[in-house]
Amino acid sequence: MDDDKKGDKKSAKTLHHNTLAVRSSVERSQFGENSEALFLTSGYVQPTAETSARRFSGDEEGFTYGRYGNPTVASFEKRLADLEGAEACISTASGMSAILMMCLGLLKSGDHIVCSQSMFGSTIKLIGTDLAKFGVESTFVPQADTDAWRNAVKPNSKLLFAETPTNPLTTLCDIQQLASLARDAGALLCVDNCFATPVLQRPLSLGADIVMHSGTKYLDGQGRVMAGALCTKEEIIRNSLTPTLKSSGMTLAPFNAWVVLKGLETLDIRMTAQASRALSLAKWLEEHPAVKRVYYPGLSSHPQHELAMAQQNGSGGAILSFEVRAECATQARARAFYVLDMLTTLSLCTNLGDTKTLLSHPASTSHGRLTEEQRQMAGITQGLIRVSVGLEYLEDIKEDISRGLDSFT
Repeated sequence: MDDDKKGDKKSAKTLHHNTLAVRSSVERSQFGENSEALFLTSGYVQPTAETSARRFSGDEEGFTYGRYGNPTVASFEKRLADLEGAEACISTASGMSAILMMCLGLLKSGDHIVCSQSMFGSTIKLIGTDLAKFGVESTFVPQADTDAWRNAVKPNSKLLFAETPTNPLTTLCDIQQLASLARDAGALLCVDNCFATPVLQRPLSLGADIVMHSGTKYLDGQGRVMAGALCTKEEIIRNSLTPTLKSSGMTLAPFNAWVVLKGLETLDIRMTAQASRALSLAKWLEEHPAVKRVYYPGLSSHPQHELAMAQQNGSGGAILSFEVRAECATQARARAFYVLDMLTTLSLCTNLGDTKTLLSHPASTSHGRLTEEQRQMAGITQGLIRVSVGLEYLEDIKEDISRGLDSFT
């Protein structure tokens, strides 16, 4: 972290997260680079055969093969672990591969997962359909209903998995309550912290065992690369997750790691600015006559507004969703499509966390592979539009969205 390489662990505990975001990394190379180096290599020359044997067996630290580790990747993992207040971090090729690696590493046939029914559509399909083929049971419950989580727990429950806020309805769960429930059940609690990021909330400090990230989103911040990560205890990574990574090859590419590593340096200022715009946009949409409802934790009308203010560092985040007014589902879909098709400045794009404002129609994209029953359970209507608020001038954002909305008033 510093030229004399002293006090890394102490610094991670005492430095402000803004400082860690630009300073935390592995040691500099012998060349003394100030910006973290990008190491593009698939193999590493070993000094001796005995050293090579010890490193491959795990008895000695050291890089051996690109699928197992890389200095640039290690810098990203260290920085994110420090930001989340975790002992360690392991990265993957994407957010979904991070979820898969967690499940493969921690679960076996006959185990049970309890999840929110409002989670990202691909997560619901992965856990509810794909893992079920291998004997992993799952129960999906209403996100905000702690009693439903408690009632869903079984003797074979090994993992509770929550996404807070959820995608796209921004529903929260009380992390401390779920952490207590998981401990009582002898299970682990994983929290998807993609929307809030460690700038707004640090689930481990609230009792969670694992934090999951899609680095593709806010950690990168400019929609350039794919990345995923899990932050947790060193023991869990060493004994359960690293062996899975080595066998499966869900490896994060060094270039992608370098891009996200640099993205973390501006995470705080981006999240602060984007959340401020999101709050103003949400208030404006709430007053628009063509809008039926706005979903945003920063609004006092949000049913979990107080929890959001306490749990998310006083911020609602930079994601919101809204429903267009309509008389039926067919009309709602048509009107939502019209609003999206009338955009001339903002982007119709299913990613999120970009510096550019992105809008999408969840029912036909992120949740399009779900059954209509699953969509209804998740609250995904045909008139719902998700907005990932970027850094454009606020009035330009309003004008572009109003071009379609004003047609219905």
